[in-house]
Amino acid sequence: MRVAIYARVSTANNGQDPTMQTRELREYAERRGWTVADAYVDIGISGTKEKRPELDRLMADAHRRRFDAVVVWKFDRFARSVSHLLRALETFKAQGIEFVSFSEQLDTSTPTGKLVFTVLGAVAELERSLIVERVKAGLRNAKAKGRRLGRPRVALDAARIGRLRTSGASWAMICEETGLSKGTAQRAFYSLPKNHLRAVSTMGLEVVCPVTRLTRN
Repeated sequence: MRVAIYARVSTANNGQDPTMQTRELREYAERRGWTVADAYVDIGISGTKEKRPELDRLMADAHRRRFDAVVVWKFDRFARSVSHLLRALETFKAQGIEFVSFSEQLDTSTPTGKLVFTVLGAVAELERSLIVERVKAGLRNAKAKGRRLGRPRVALDAARIGRLRTSGASWAMICEETGLSKGTAQRAFYSLPKNHLRAVSTMGLEVVCPVTRLTRN
């Protein structure tokens, strides 16, 4: 069976050396009669980072089925969290790739390993459900206290936008002046009644037919 081994150390200058991990993993693979297809080693990469150069390469090669199993020294060397680990295991499972953690003695090709994987998945699902319920409870509490939910409303003065536009200001100028996006400013402008635009255009402004001219722009 072709296997990929993965190792990681957080720092490269404090005596940390991935050689110990890779040596142990190679010896383990040899004892089981496996062939090491490739070694993926991240050096000086924090475990809190989900994206790592060698880990990214490993996951890409997993999609190409370049190996049949992944062997790591320890969970925390490979994944930054339980959810991250489970996502990776789901990817491996979909590709028919087994996962082995040397220190935790987890092997998804064995019945015990499959059981542990199932338990981890159930715990992660419970955690997600609890988080969703806490968020919903927080929203209900905020609503009960009369707090406004959602994004804060943007102060919108459609009449001012109408005056700026009928005076010849470009949409870029209007957006800079009002702090609004172009789409918001345009919706406000075209929501104004036509008689309002005519009234604005007759207030000493050199605009003959604002509605017709602005539609073409």
